[in-house]
Amino acid sequence: MNALSQHLPRRWIWAVGPVLAGLAIALYLNLQELANWTVDHALALGPGPWKEALRFFLFEAPKVLLLLCGVVFAMGVLRSFFTPEHTRALLAGRRRLVGHTLAALLGVVTPFCSCSAVPLFIGFVTSGVPLGVTFSFLISAPMVNEVALVLLWGLFGWRVALLYLGTGLAIALVSGWVIGRLGLERWMEPWVLQVPTSDGQEVETPLLDWPHRMQAGGEALRDIVGKVWPWVLAGIAAGAGIHGHVPEDLLASFMGRDAWWSVPLAVLVGIPMYSNAAGIIPVVQALLGKGAALGTALAFMMAVIGLSLPEMIILRKVLRLPLILTFAAVVGTGILLVGWLYNALW
Repeated sequence: MNALSQHLPRRWIWAVGPVLAGLAIALYLNLQELANWTVDHALALGPGPWKEALRFFLFEAPKVLLLLCGVVFAMGVLRSFFTPEHTRALLAGRRRLVGHTLAALLGVVTPFCSCSAVPLFIGFVTSGVPLGVTFSFLISAPMVNEVALVLLWGLFGWRVALLYLGTGLAIALVSGWVIGRLGLERWMEPWVLQVPTSDGQEVETPLLDWPHRMQAGGEALRDIVGKVWPWVLAGIAAGAGIHGHVPEDLLASFMGRDAWWSVPLAVLVGIPMYSNAAGIIPVVQALLGKGAALGTALAFMMAVIGLSLPEMIILRKVLRLPLILTFAAVVGTGILLVGWLYNALW
């Protein structure tokens, strides 16, 4: 270890690392302005759906990639303090319910869309956090956040907002628990599971200095981001292509309260679309103004932000198709139940 320390570029790490981090943060905070300037001035595109699709891609793609790099690097550094066995033991057994609850609550306070939540999901999985717990976060992060709650409270009142919070958390907790109990780890991609194991023996966490911990973060960045980034771009490109294409009149025509099939149809229509909670709530308000039932409209919103097609495309690099379909089926069932419940109460 001492010989290795002599060859590590300590001064380079401490000098360049903060500069790169500062540049990444500055870029992240100004992505929307940069995307607008590129589309409106540098390219000077005329009005049209492709202009908005390009604007969406230029904002979302670097945002998700920056999040992915930041989260994976941080998780790589954090993993240098714990073995995977320690992480699994911390969230195993009787503490598993606590893990689901904490993961779901973390999702509530992180204002991520479905694609932005995937980087943290990948970081959790590769660090040895149980699969079901990570799904509780992945479900709650886009579905329930403070922006959605404030908008729902202002538009529909506190009862609707609190019921949405309760049902959204319930879907995240129950879905994560069900997926965890099914033992579906065999349907994860092999590279995700390639973490050191101790065959049940206690393993000492190696005592590393900070240059080595940052090197561990860089190695995680190279290994994980190097495998995932094409799928991130593909998912965001799919989302950009369908961004803003919400046929409100057509949707409102079958979102009435009377037809039981309106809720599952709304969910199926919502899956190919892509938006965050703040972006889709005004659409829900417009649908309600055109006569759509509250439960059906909210089920549509949950499907758009919790089961988006771009999210599935990105997850495909991490999860095999049977697990993705199981995830969609479990979450979709919860959304259906919530939609029917709302229609019965309102």
